[in-house]
Amino acid sequence: MSVLRAEVMDTTVVPPADRWPLFLDMSFRASAPMSMSSDHVSDFRATSRSVHLGGLQLVRFRYQSLTGQRTPRLIRQADPELYQVALTVSGASAISAQRRDTTMSRSDFTLVDWGRPHRLEHRSLHGGQELAASLTVGIPRSMLPLHPDRVDRLAAARMPGTEGPGALLAMHLHHITRYPEQFRVVDAPRLADITLSLVATLFAHHLDAVHDLPPDVRQQATLAQVNAFLDRHLSDPALTPQAVAEAHHISLRSLHRLFEPDQETVAASIRRRRLARCRRDLADPLLRHQPVHRIGRRWGFTDPAHFSRAFRAAYGMSPQAYREANTRPADEG
Repeated sequence: MSVLRAEVMDTTVVPPADRWPLFLDMSFRASAPMSMSSDHVSDFRATSRSVHLGGLQLVRFRYQSLTGQRTPRLIRQADPELYQVALTVSGASAISAQRRDTTMSRSDFTLVDWGRPHRLEHRSLHGGQELAASLTVGIPRSMLPLHPDRVDRLAAARMPGTEGPGALLAMHLHHITRYPEQFRVVDAPRLADITLSLVATLFAHHLDAVHDLPPDVRQQATLAQVNAFLDRHLSDPALTPQAVAEAHHISLRSLHRLFEPDQETVAASIRRRRLARCRRDLADPLLRHQPVHRIGRRWGFTDPAHFSRAFRAAYGMSPQAYREANTRPADEG
């Protein structure tokens, strides 16, 4: 089965004189050329992980302090017609564009329009010991289901990534860029749709225009919110489809309709996620002292017999047999 792969770049694998040019080449390919400078060009330390989802590109950057200027001349030479949603992961960031000067701290989003002049600055902390880091998603303007005139109002704006739609988008981007191998190549179009829906919902939230989004975009965003809720509450035995519907102020019928494209019921999704957590813990040598039934209880299976039956049906063996086949004492290796 073919899985998603990340394209990895690390400047430290080349001689010091080649590190800054290598970083520039990678960053320009992720967005567009800009005039960049740094106090560390003689030995620039940076890494990136890029994941392509159809027309979208997700990139996780770590780098030393730098500044960049997207000038009118560079725009005339090449306009990629690209928006970039940027999340500050560590360090301090600032952007100047559209007569707006904005400072972002950790977990803040901003919108960069590569077809308009702007200036970016990223600073590492603690005397450069902690590299600056950001997570970006590049989106062709034509793919965003919001009118460009409205999106322009968000250029260089600060949008928190710790609450509401911002928190959902941040969690989604972090997971894909950290663990692309958990997804198949055939999942890429669906992941792209979810990413686009979450970005559009974040923008619409700050524009007070959520009801202007197409119904399918709102549905994708609601599904992402529900999935995040499920993952946070798997240990609660009271997690049922009815409880999920009530928590999101939708009818049970509407909740089931969200899961129809995946051909999986809500209850089946909860059970599959719980069993996956149990399987992970049963294979962990540091948890060998934990009784099997306690691991099941930790993830919402209050009846040991039911847990054993469900696990066997999913994985072809009992929880105890799976543990014996997949773990060994930590002191053996």
